[in-house]
Amino acid sequence: MRTEDVLAALATGLWRWDKASGTVTLDAEAARLIGLPAEPVRLGEAAARSRFHPVDWNGIDGVVALALAEGTLAETRLRITDESGRVIRTVRTRSKPLFEGSARHGRNGRGYQLVGTLQEVAEPPSGAGADRTAVTGDWRRSREAFLLDAGRALAEARSTAEVLRVAASLSMPGFSPDGLAVFGLSGDRLTIVGHHGHGEGDDGPFASMTLDTDYPAAEVVRTGRAIYLPTPEEYARRFPMTWPLAQRFERRSWAFVPLVVAGRTTGAWMAAFTHPVAFTPDERAVLTTVARMLAQALSRAGTAESERELSLGLQRTMRPLLGPGIPGIRMAARYVPTGGGLQVGGDWYDMIRLPGGAGAGRIALVIGDVQGHDVRAAGLMGQLRIALRAYASEGHRPDAVLTRASRFLYGINDGNAAEGSPDEASGDFAPRFATCLYLEVDLETGLVDLARAGHPDPAVRMNDGTVLLRPTAGGLPLGIDPDTDYPTTRLTLEPGETLMICTDGLLETGGHDLDTGWERIRRILEAHDGEDLEALADGLVEAVHGPGSHHTTGPLADRREDDIALVLLSRRPGETAVRVARERPRRTLMTIAQTEPERIAAAREQVRQLLHDWKDEDQRDAAVLMVSEMVTNVLVHTDGDALLAAEVTCLGDAGRRLRVEVADTSDDLPHRRDPGEMASSGRGLVLMEMLAETWGVDPRGEGKAIWFELHEPPA
Repeated sequence: MRTEDVLAALATGLWRWDKASGTVTLDAEAARLIGLPAEPVRLGEAAARSRFHPVDWNGIDGVVALALAEGTLAETRLRITDESGRVIRTVRTRSKPLFEGSARHGRNGRGYQLVGTLQEVAEPPSGAGADRTAVTGDWRRSREAFLLDAGRALAEARSTAEVLRVAASLSMPGFSPDGLAVFGLSGDRLTIVGHHGHGEGDDGPFASMTLDTDYPAAEVVRTGRAIYLPTPEEYARRFPMTWPLAQRFERRSWAFVPLVVAGRTTGAWMAAFTHPVAFTPDERAVLTTVARMLAQALSRAGTAESERELSLGLQRTMRPLLGPGIPGIRMAARYVPTGGGLQVGGDWYDMIRLPGGAGAGRIALVIGDVQGHDVRAAGLMGQLRIALRAYASEGHRPDAVLTRASRFLYGINDGNAAEGSPDEASGDFAPRFATCLYLEVDLETGLVDLARAGHPDPAVRMNDGTVLLRPTAGGLPLGIDPDTDYPTTRLTLEPGETLMICTDGLLETGGHDLDTGWERIRRILEAHDGEDLEALADGLVEAVHGPGSHHTTGPLADRREDDIALVLLSRRPGETAVRVARERPRRTLMTIAQTEPERIAAAREQVRQLLHDWKDEDQRDAAVLMVSEMVTNVLVHTDGDALLAAEVTCLGDAGRRLRVEVADTSDDLPHRRDPGEMASSGRGLVLMEMLAETWGVDPRGEGKAIWFELHEPPA
């Protein structure tokens, strides 16, 4: 009896699908099963496709690829339709993929033949044992929805632990594993990355197996092929040495699927079931797809964790310890990287102990920001930080330190530009500049000499809560012009006062510019008592990014716009010194150069900040107007700079007094004029007589000072 007759008697047909020629050959029984007359026929691919449900036909390539990867038969169910598209029966096909030419040619979906059988099967009733039965019918739609949800959840997982939690929560349609384990590689040994559905310590025997162990996960990693064990008997037959280890978990079926990334097997995923699973082709396809997504998610999470570890290592290396062992001061600092990518950028701060000096000694504080948020910015930041340390340790003054640092960075930029690169168009070798603020602090006297290179000005919180932004002279950012000069500004930090320096990320985040961002930060400084600098540092960062943001990773970190570096320094006096400091006058001092008339606006702002709690708003506006007039007169009518000194003194029960002086180097005394209605000048002294309670002009050895006073009535 012929084989064809035996198969026909069993209602089993034979078919051959030649992918290369696009023809499908069927025997009589196969033709009958797909709704054609019961006689051998050869069809074109389009004619054959019309007899099958389009979703099932389009899935054949995936089934073939799975069979190739696992070295198994291509087995699936296909729905047969009539001319109107109505499903008339379901057949199961079991075929052997045969490839012509190279295997690679076949994997690309061309050049293979499917030779196998077609046999009619009955669909189970809808909902009958849905969690225990083979995957059929409308289950395909729920499978597609499940895979979309699983892919989305795994793509959003940001750490290995989160990936494992997502994998453990996946509820596969029709069959769900009760135990999961992810195996990784460490040299020639298996490691357990994580597991679910097992007790603590259950992973002990599996934690460090060599790859030649008679264990399914080890064989999967060695061969790159999945292993499906539908029954305990099959497990015991194939892996008798390690079956006793698995037997105690009382599972009924196991799937061990390779985790493959970029063509390399990186581990294995075990899914174990307490109920029997036949591992039909559809079930294997789901498990294989989930394993691929799981492998990609674990790879992404591992890369992200490595980047975070590298970032933390760089941050620990590049950030100094501030304050320990230095008497008389308190310090706090924060570095908050921008979100996304490598969590380190071009912002940095440093503290340097300076040579020489008597008493408590001298230190230098440095804060800076190299342009960019990439690895090159971090590298330049490291080089520049080392150079600044070297120049400071040689004993150079602040202006000389920044001049040398600018030449150093300019030389690096010039060398990169000369070297060139194919990546020049991307900006990798474009010149980078850096802003910097360098302060030399005498810890005994509180004198601070500082030089500024395009960086935000420092701020000081006084003992009575007044906060002043200290406008300072400055030069271009480092690395732009090697011959730039950086003038030095001096201020005094009284006992109990707090000095704040920061990068622009603290000010310009969240849609703010430097002015509005400074107002936001000033409110935090004023509201704080100035004692706990660590709490103040956290409060300043939280004002920008929200609570806990100084150590946040994940989605919140990804929304950060710029790096933040922040340093707080406070002189720590005794209780008597604090009381005396709080009773001292509130002072500010600044120079307005002939070449910087724009600093007149900064002078007005200094007076506003000094009088922030002055009760008479008209007096405050009058003081600002007179200061503007006095400083402008110096710049217009003399050849020298204007020196502004303002002081608020508490007079006890008599209220407070404001005294403002503007000094210059000219010996010409001002005189009153009578300007006409159309005159554009000559009203300065008239305003002084109208607005000031007292005013005058004091000749000095070289130059003069014009001053005025206002009195605030007692509360």
